Parts: sequence; C-alpha cells; structure tokens
Amino acid sequence: MHLRLALISLLAAPGCESETSCRGHQPVPCFEVEGGRYLVLEPPGPVAGPAPILVWFHGYGRSAEKTLDRPWMRQGLERHGVTGILLDGLNHTWNHVGSPSQGSRDDLAYLDAVMADVRDRFDVDPNRTWLSGHSQGGSMAWDAACYRGADFSAAFPASGTFWEPLPATCTDGPVELRHSHGLQDTTMPLEGRAIGSWQQGNVFEGIEVWKAVDDCPEDPDQIVQDGPYACQVWDRCTSGKQLSLCLYDGPHLVPDGWLGANLRWAEERALLREAGR
Repeated sequence: MHLRLALISLLAAPGCESETSCRGHQPVPCFEVEGGRYLVLEPPGPVAGPAPILVWFHGYGRSAEKTLDRPWMRQGLERHGVTGILLDGLNHTWNHVGSPSQGSRDDLAYLDAVMADVRDRFDVDPNRTWLSGHSQGGSMAWDAACYRGADFSAAFPASGTFWEPLPATCTDGPVELRHSHGLQDTTMPLEGRAIGSWQQGNVFEGIEVWKAVDDCPEDPDQIVQDGPYACQVWDRCTSGKQLSLCLYDGPHLVPDGWLGANLRWAEERALLREAGR
C-alpha cells in the first residue's frame, strides 16, 4: 500500500499542491474529488494486508492541513498502524443538518466521493473503516454515521452531536458508536445551545435517537470507567451493535490518550465481529 501511495501522490492533481499547500508540513498524498480534496496521513512502515483507516472531520475554523499540526493525531495513528483520511470542510466548516452553512457544498455527497476514491486507490479493511471528528466535525460525523453508516464499521465522534432538527431515525443504521463529551464543555454543551437562529442539539436526546436506531434497552447495561471516561454502555442492543456515551470532567478539548482509547475500542469491536460475536 505504501509504495502505491507514494506513486499515486506523485501523480496527484497539481491543484492540491498550489495555494492549498498540501505538502507544507511534510510530503503527504493529496487527492482531488468532486467537491473538494482530502489528505492521506499514513503510518510509517509496511502494511500487511488491507489497511485500517480513520476518516476524520476537523473542527470549525480548521482544515485537513491543520490536522497535520496535531501531534496526538500523528502519533496515535502511527502507534496503531492506522491510515488517516483527512477531510477538508468548505470554508473551514461543514454542511450538516441544522448547520449555519446550509446551501453550501453537499458534504454527504463530498464524503461519498472521498470514500469511492479511497476504495478505488487503496486496499481498505472493510472491518476497520472508522469515522470520527471533533467539535463541529463531531456533528458532521454524527450525520455521516446516521446517513452513511453502512460505509463504516464504527464511529467515535467527540464534542459534537446532531443539531436541530434531530432526525426521527437514521436511514443507514444501525451503527457501532461511542461518543465522548466533556462535562465542562461550554462551546458545545451537553444540553446544546443556540447560535443565532441555529440550535446545537442535546447530546442525551441524540443518544435516544441512536438507542432507537440500534434497538437498545432503555438503561445502559453497564457503566465502565476507562481512564478519565465514565462510559454508559448499551451492549445488549437487538441490532448487535454497541452504543456508548463516555463523559469526562473537562472542557471542549479531548483528553490525553483519547485517540488511542477509541482506536482500541474500535479494534476490540472489529475482533468481536471477526469472531462472530
């Protein structure tokens, strides 16, 4: 996979390397698709067999390129041997349901184009095709899981949820989902907040949507302490999927070790599926 990536990156569209400066930090493959571009951040060393991937939606005001500045992202992906597929929001934002960016690019169509291109170019492990994002990127990941969930084996968004109007159901569920959120988050509070005429959703109401989609019992089956997280876990859902809400005592930032903890969770779920459990 790595040799193929290197060869393809040399042939990437010139627009990727002009004013967008895809290679401003270190050489990374950059690819143009209908509606935009995406970057590929791969771990060093050879990959044996199909590669696990993490599709990442950045936060508001950021970009795929700025994601490269995050040592925890680089180090976490490298440590776990995961290839990062870094999506790029139009004008540094996302057009999810309820977003102030309504009428701009269709970001679900953009995601479709990215995923088609990724699968065409790379040998992807379908059991380890993961979805995540932080802040407004977390909200976009919730929408992507809801409306494109069949494209992903698991999702672990952080600090962002559905915006109003919340979906009555998800057209592409059920989905393995583990959501993380800080109790002291004032940017995207657990109960939601108004931004002008737009309304961030309530995380707990969003979890109710996922409970219905995954056909989970009313109460969590267990509460698990995982480092700084107290996770309510629904693992007896009729769908066979697991739903988790992991809260931590912190602000609108992910704690140290967040990515590693979630990649371990996603890998555990993948191994259980492979074992037929």
